[in-house]
Amino acid sequence: MLHTRLYRNGVLEKEGFPVEEVSDHVPDRGNTVWFDLCAPTPADLALISEELGLHELAVEDVFSDHQRPKVDVYDNHLFITVYGVHCVEGRLRPVEVDIFVTANALVTIRENANFPIEEVVRRWDADSRMARHGVTFLLHGLLDYVADSQFELVQDLDAQAEALEDDLFEGQVRDPMELQRSMYVLRKNTTKLRKIVLPMREVIGTLMRRGQDIVADPQMTPYYQDVLDHVLRATEWVEAVRDMLANAADTRLAQQGFRLNEIMKRLTGWAAIIAVPTMITGFYGQNVPYPGSGTSWGFWVSTVLVAVTSVALYSAFKKKDWL
Repeated sequence: MLHTRLYRNGVLEKEGFPVEEVSDHVPDRGNTVWFDLCAPTPADLALISEELGLHELAVEDVFSDHQRPKVDVYDNHLFITVYGVHCVEGRLRPVEVDIFVTANALVTIRENANFPIEEVVRRWDADSRMARHGVTFLLHGLLDYVADSQFELVQDLDAQAEALEDDLFEGQVRDPMELQRSMYVLRKNTTKLRKIVLPMREVIGTLMRRGQDIVADPQMTPYYQDVLDHVLRATEWVEAVRDMLANAADTRLAQQGFRLNEIMKRLTGWAAIIAVPTMITGFYGQNVPYPGSGTSWGFWVSTVLVAVTSVALYSAFKKKDWL
């Protein structure tokens, strides 16, 4: 399905048309055009760049990996980089979304299909009365979805961190390695999300800054302010989750140290109990006859007894996780 739309004077007039037709609609300032590209080739982007007069540095950034969320301001357009977020098998997988914004055109370029552009379209349709604001309205719907998805993920990470804390203090997790792995994955996801969420403050702040002619629309300012509020809340929340995980890691180390002390205390007690008779018999050199003394079967009985006792002690210590 082609993700293209044409708004004329705030009314959706056409959609699903070929990207090649965009150049026919852009010259008319009464039109607002949006089209989406998923993993385009350099040749595809070169054609669009020529039609819209995009800066070569902005086009080059589309194909550069690990871009930071940002807003670059050029003479006739803006270049914005944001990230959609989703989890695959419990691990965070961000999707880069590059955005070109001109006076009456919005171009979205997705790194892959894991960013659901259909959800953004639904938001536009749900508030179609605001479409008269043109590109400013379309950009707001996109950024609002990105900010909300990041906020929802922060909520999910917070719930996971709280559940991990409960398991840590209540001892519900039987496998220590599973607990350690969960803490590692959660901390890694939180750190990765923090790198995405924090720069979003600058992105929204730059767009709201006075003198930004391309998206300047006083009536849309409260809507962008709402997006900024979500971004700030997500930023504060992700920092709180990081602190929570750091405290959980410190608590985990403290618990391990306390448990090790308990084990050492028990082993030292048993060693002391065994040491006293060993010292007495060893000091006096006691060597009294015992059943099987001087016979081969007595030797084998004592050998088996030593082996069985050693295995029993090893099994008991292993079961208690002392070894």
